[in-house]
Amino acid sequence: MPVPSATAARPPASGFSAAPGPLRDRFGRIITDTRISITDRCNYRCVYCREGGEEAGQAGRELSWDDWRQVLLVLRRLGIRKLRFTGGEPLLRRGLIEFIASLAPLGFEDLALTTNGHLLAAQAAELRRAGLQRITVSLDSVQPEKFARIARVPGAWERVRDGIAAAQTAGLEPVKINAVLLRGFNDDEIEAFAEFARRQRVVVRFIEFMPLEEGRLWTPEIVVTMREILERLQARYRLESLPVEGGETARRFRFADGSPGEIGIIAPVTQPFCGHCSRIRLTADGKLRTCLFSLREWPLAAALRAGGEELEALVRRAVAHKEERHHIGEPGFQRPSRTMVHIGG
Repeated sequence: MPVPSATAARPPASGFSAAPGPLRDRFGRIITDTRISITDRCNYRCVYCREGGEEAGQAGRELSWDDWRQVLLVLRRLGIRKLRFTGGEPLLRRGLIEFIASLAPLGFEDLALTTNGHLLAAQAAELRRAGLQRITVSLDSVQPEKFARIARVPGAWERVRDGIAAAQTAGLEPVKINAVLLRGFNDDEIEAFAEFARRQRVVVRFIEFMPLEEGRLWTPEIVVTMREILERLQARYRLESLPVEGGETARRFRFADGSPGEIGIIAPVTQPFCGHCSRIRLTADGKLRTCLFSLREWPLAAALRAGGEELEALVRRAVAHKEERHHIGEPGFQRPSRTMVHIGG
């Protein structure tokens, strides 16, 4: 579907003018960030995420680019400053580059994207020219053969390696690398990932495994905790803490010897950051989720048809019901009905 130009957007509903204050939930948190899953299709079948199959998701259920633009017009008016495009695999969605370019008049402060990197080498330069500022690549092993087994795609490592290099050349720096650690799976590579950060001049972010996979593998015992990661790293390197900025979810460290690269640790299981969460999430089929672990979704598409005022009201209602925190590992914890690939990373 063609991407609308800035001048082709539908006008807002009559009387839809100045927004009455920022998006604030009942716990006082101001919402400034949105993650948009533009597709739940993915060309990888990572063993800790997917049970199998060729391609998760269905293109026919994806919200159109024109509809997404109308949603973002409302969100920008409500104080959303940062956007991150996710999936599935967002680079599978045709028209993404043109869509990013069309957002320039809306004035978002930060445009970022999370990708598995398989298609990145061919698109990195165009993404940067379109206005994308930052990129994160998911990479769960620095060993080529192991990574191909994880992704269940032959030659995956080489494609991701080339994508990272292309992103750096295009100026999408610093490139961040997200590594989900699972005990007995890839936890033997913590030090190797640190060396990868130093050698490739990237930010490696270790993420505690969350119960959002299709195969229901998650147990507390399989989680590699932030404490364990730090102990392993500090046994080899002297690390210096870096300041946490805004709604940043990672604890950040640099190498005291001055080597390039950086380490981040995101610990949603053992050290939740719910108290300063500033984000909402939008699914590929147009639902708003106020948390990864929400048990309720808010239908944007129906409100969108009713006009800007109705859509704004729905977003405000949803944010007012944002959960105080998740309950991973607690008695009675309920998994969301969707898994990560269908929510958006």
